[in-house]
Amino acid sequence: MAKGKAGESNPYTGLGLDESGNRLPGSPRVLSLLSSVLERSVRRNEKLLAGSKIKDVITIFHGSSAPSLNLRQYVERIFKYCKCSNSCFVVAVIYIDRFLQRIDAYLTSLSVHRLLITSVMVAAKFLDDQHYNNAYYAKVGGISIEEMNRLEMRFLFDLDFRLNVTTEVFNKYWLMIQQEGGLETQTALQTQGYCLKKDETGRGRRLTGVHRGRAL
Repeated sequence: MAKGKAGESNPYTGLGLDESGNRLPGSPRVLSLLSSVLERSVRRNEKLLAGSKIKDVITIFHGSSAPSLNLRQYVERIFKYCKCSNSCFVVAVIYIDRFLQRIDAYLTSLSVHRLLITSVMVAAKFLDDQHYNNAYYAKVGGISIEEMNRLEMRFLFDLDFRLNVTTEVFNKYWLMIQQEGGLETQTALQTQGYCLKKDETGRGRRLTGVHRGRAL
């Protein structure tokens, strides 16, 4: 991991990493930032859907009602018990954004929890040398192993198994999460004009509603 110039703060501190890429103790800031980004996206999308004739695409990720745990609690639960690398949370956001674009759907309170546990699990399997199995993630996520398996397969097929994330794409999404989540680091402020206007497909990103209010 390249070090910043003298006087710059480490841009990965919020990920819970030092300049050498080693994990820092405690709860990383990325958890609260991610929760904030997802919560605002859900509120924005549900307001849009409620005030228009737009109909959302219903998927197997939709529940009949929102889970009792709020997003912040759910993210912290995943972090506490799944022990995945902190970068998995950023990659999970990238996967969710790809998924929503491919099926032309919105992120709402009925789908965000299942999408989150599925995307983190898939990210951990792809990135980490060691990870828990589907049964364990199902328990953490509050769903059955059968449902966890179905969600994973649907997610992978809708992504067309496009799981690779370049360093450039990762850094752009991490910057977006810092900006949208409210992390006013020196790095984020210096690069304020460098937010994503298009995702890696060239079709526009949905993480801040730039692309038809989608979702994330």
